[in-house]
Amino acid sequence: MPPEPRPPEAAARDAAGNGPAGRDAAGRDRDSAGRARNARPRDGLGRPLPRGADGEAPAPDAPALPPDAALDAAQRLLDAGRPFHAHEVLEAAWKAAPAAERDLWQGLAQLAVGLTHARRGNAAGAAALLRRGASRISAYGGASAGAGGGSTGAYGMDPAALAAAARGLAGRIESGGLNGLGAGELDLRLRTGPA
Repeated sequence: MPPEPRPPEAAARDAAGNGPAGRDAAGRDRDSAGRARNARPRDGLGRPLPRGADGEAPAPDAPALPPDAALDAAQRLLDAGRPFHAHEVLEAAWKAAPAAERDLWQGLAQLAVGLTHARRGNAAGAAALLRRGASRISAYGGASAGAGGGSTGAYGMDPAALAAAARGLAGRIESGGLNGLGAGELDLRLRTGPA
């Protein structure tokens, strides 16, 4: 099968001496396929740092983990105070999920983004993303055919309880801001059971 033709803008970059990888004429980072990619280093919460600064290693563009492994990895990252990285794991799972589960995984990724905003000090963004994620996952309550499903829900989760916890956190952020939250109040448990 022949490769897909490159978009005209990629051909224009190549003609201008800006190959498919690197930076384009406007100074924007591009991957080997010519798609926009930010190559700047990032801090532990995913914020871009100045070029040349020491930052955290970016998450590799690896295939999505199986659902149970993705939930385990995301929870470990959340527990370590790294919700931006948990979001990347959940986003990969969302993009690879069957159509019937995409809202669930997108909602989980949005919860992680909400926690990222909270840790970055963006109360309005945190509350909005926590509520948006809660709305998406709340539709998945009850038994599911998903691996590990049972009376609690898909993959050992209790989506209704998780949605309620996310909405409760959003409400506390909206009413008291982020400064009034104690240690551990920006934590969410993706699955039921012991921590």
